[in-house]
Amino acid sequence: MATKIRLQRHGRKKRAFYHIVVADQRSPRDGRFIEKIGTYNPISNPATIILDLDKAVDWLLKGAQPTDTARAILSYKGAAYKKHLQVGVNKGAITQEVADQRFNEWLTEKEGKVQAKRDGLSKAAADQRAAALAAEVKRKEEYAAKLQAKLAEAEAAANPAEEEATEEVAAEDAATEGADAPAEESAE
Repeated sequence: MATKIRLQRHGRKKRAFYHIVVADQRSPRDGRFIEKIGTYNPISNPATIILDLDKAVDWLLKGAQPTDTARAILSYKGAAYKKHLQVGVNKGAITQEVADQRFNEWLTEKEGKVQAKRDGLSKAAADQRAAALAAEVKRKEEYAAKLQAKLAEAEAAANPAEEEATEEVAAEDAATEGADAPAEESAE
């Protein structure tokens, strides 16, 4: 029986979610399968992949052929590299301890890269939120200034007589102050 490691689609329309399964190559895509070895969610950023690494390596060693997408996922999670190291152990080229050490070093480096990507994405999202907030504050201030100008203009149009009277009173005050000032100087 020829087996394949492939994706089995779940989820609703335009919100795909996949199970990573080992199935007979003759069975339909979403049909019968032998074993479920993980899940894959491409909607999240970065994509969420949950994989039982030991089962995946075991099936790869048994001869299961992954599809192109499944091969990329297995490579990303390290199943292909672990299989490669295990083949070396089986041939006697390296010991199991050396293979485990190499795989753990690779896994640590990979986790660092993934964490750096997550940090970069969260920082970019925070920067975007801060820029949007600053733009919103600026837009609100501009709107408030326009509103104040419009209210002042409407008030001035509604009370033209009061403004003229205020201007006349101010002119009379200035005239009387100007007239009083020389009289006070001469009295001294």
